Amino acid sequence: MAPKDDIDPASLKALLSKEKETREKLTKKWIPNFFETPFWRSIFRHKIDDTPRNRSLAVLSNVFLHLQPAKLNRDAVRYAFCWGMGGITFYLFIILTFTGVALMFYYHPTKADAFRDILFLKNDVPFGNFLRNMHRWAAHAMIITTWLHQMRVFMTGSYKPPREFNWNIGVILLLVTMLLSFTGYLLPDDQLGFWAVTVGTNMARATPVLGHEGPGIELVELLGGKITAYNDVRFALLGGSIVDANALLRAYIWHCVALPILGATFMIVHFWRIRKDGSLSGPAPVMLAAEAGQAKGRR
Repeated sequence: MAPKDDIDPASLKALLSKEKETREKLTKKWIPNFFETPFWRSIFRHKIDDTPRNRSLAVLSNVFLHLQPAKLNRDAVRYAFCWGMGGITFYLFIILTFTGVALMFYYHPTKADAFRDILFLKNDVPFGNFLRNMHRWAAHAMIITTWLHQMRVFMTGSYKPPREFNWNIGVILLLVTMLLSFTGYLLPDDQLGFWAVTVGTNMARATPVLGHEGPGIELVELLGGKITAYNDVRFALLGGSIVDANALLRAYIWHCVALPILGATFMIVHFWRIRKDGSLSGPAPVMLAAEAGQAKGRR
């Protein structure tokens, strides 16, 4: 009889089982589960027992693992109430980040190259003008949506306890957004940017204590210091007394590095506080006529 080529199913099952057991032992010994390492547990930690339900609760209550709240007030997400301006502003920031990084490949922050790079981007780079306009119009839209978002929060009383801290974070984000727009003005190095920054930084001369034309410089002189046009806040912003190459370089660093990092950091805190404050703020709950009468009687 010819030998059989077929393998006995029982032997094959035993062989596969042994191979699986060996692989699991090697994996456990040499490749520990990353989610069981002390490093992972030091980041995503909780003080509850390791059960299926508690694992779900740990994920749902952790802002890194579950950005959106597990439960939302149904009325809080109504478009007529929230306008969606916070989310739209964040999406515009993402668009500005990607388009800004793409524009950096074609831009040199020098007086000799800045405006020439803008013309090259506009006339020679494929879709370069579309890319630049996308960045520009997204920046204008972000200013508008930030103001509308803050106005909505104020008009609906969403700054009240326990959200006072997050209101202050929002005010800082508004200032960062405006500074991003202001510093971006100078980067094309055209007449519009030159005179916009000239007028804006001239106003800085009247800054209290820090500007040489502002109030409070007498206090600095009493302390033995002296504020002049060559060491005040305007001089620090421009890197000199006029809008020239130093001002362009400083505007580039502020616009492309410092302010985006600052804005992203405060956005993270802003989103985290929304979770900590009990999700999005909703309108006041509807009160029935009978409940209103009882509340009036308790007064």
